[in-house]
Amino acid sequence: MGMMGALVENPGEVVALVKLKAAAAKIARQIPPEEHWAFAYTMLQKVSRSFSLVIQQLGPELRNAVCIFYLVLRALDTVEDDTSIPADVKVPILQEFHRHIYDRDWHFSCGEKDYKVLMDKFHYVSTAFLELGKGYQEAIEDITRRMGAGMAKFICKEVETVDDYDEYCHYVAGLVGLGLSKLFYAAGLEALASDSLSNSMGLFLQKTNIIRDYLEDINEIPKSRMFWPRQIWSKYANKLEDLKYEENSTKAVECLNDMVTNALMHAEDCLTYMAALKDIAIFRFCAIPQVMAIGTLALCYDNLEVFRGVVKMRRGLTARVIDQTKTMADVYGAFYDFSSMLKAKVNDKDPNAVLARQRVEAIQKICVSSGLLNKRGLQVCNTQPTISPMLIIVAVVLLAILLATLSK
Repeated sequence: MGMMGALVENPGEVVALVKLKAAAAKIARQIPPEEHWAFAYTMLQKVSRSFSLVIQQLGPELRNAVCIFYLVLRALDTVEDDTSIPADVKVPILQEFHRHIYDRDWHFSCGEKDYKVLMDKFHYVSTAFLELGKGYQEAIEDITRRMGAGMAKFICKEVETVDDYDEYCHYVAGLVGLGLSKLFYAAGLEALASDSLSNSMGLFLQKTNIIRDYLEDINEIPKSRMFWPRQIWSKYANKLEDLKYEENSTKAVECLNDMVTNALMHAEDCLTYMAALKDIAIFRFCAIPQVMAIGTLALCYDNLEVFRGVVKMRRGLTARVIDQTKTMADVYGAFYDFSSMLKAKVNDKDPNAVLARQRVEAIQKICVSSGLLNKRGLQVCNTQPTISPMLIIVAVVLLAILLATLSK
């Protein structure tokens, strides 16, 4: 379905889309004048447009710290992702990366497109990092050191077991959760969350990305990147790449459902973490990606398209999640609705059907027991009547004109 068709079926998303575009235009106008900060925020928009929008929920001081934290880890990840770098070159860089962030002159050419620009001009990131408060610097250095060591470990180690999978996801994402909790604490805005809850926040997002990005990773040139654990995929295929072939479609979907069921185990911790947040800006910053994750898992579950192309939430719904995720009631409502969508797709013949239902029902139980479902403002299911396509077209044109005027 094209975007216009999606808007006809979901007319409430039109305004959210325009507000999202207006927010993006506003961000572009608010890029700081200092050269190093201008580079940091411009690069943030290029390497992660969605994150650059979410980060705007935060106050200026914390926003600067999180921006640099993200770019440092994005650069570290760029080194890890570049399959053309020999292991004997890559491993020392990963292990020493936490020292390089203090060096205004250090850079390392690798990656492609915008990621290459980030690496070539990394000295701008280091310059901005050195202007952060000491508490922020210490948190970023600590997480960068631990993440680099973990990435180096898995350069020469395959993801064999589910424990390996959890350990890898801890290094590349769980530590991000720990680091963000430390930054929130350093800002004096939140109590320090437990490591286990912070870790689950990262694992839920990372496992969602690994599931969604199967085809992109398996087709990576010059070498495939394989993060699905052998302990899971070997139950369904002789080789992980076999899942992308049409003759293996049934087993591929069963393996996919196994992976999604594994990811769902972190959802309860994520809800507990978010419910404890006090600062509304930090809450929205944390909650929006988590809602996107449960929505993406609901779309991916039992969906053969994961092995054929890209599966992601439609832009209008993404815009509405960003615009309307404001309270814990909204989060409970979204988690309940998306888990219900997933549950409706569970097939009794699937090998993991029982466990999948158990995990979905555990999520739903938390949402219902909160007593907040009837107080949510965010509705992720289409409950609105269809509007005339012509009216939608007129509305889009008028709003586009308004947005263009605001941009000027």
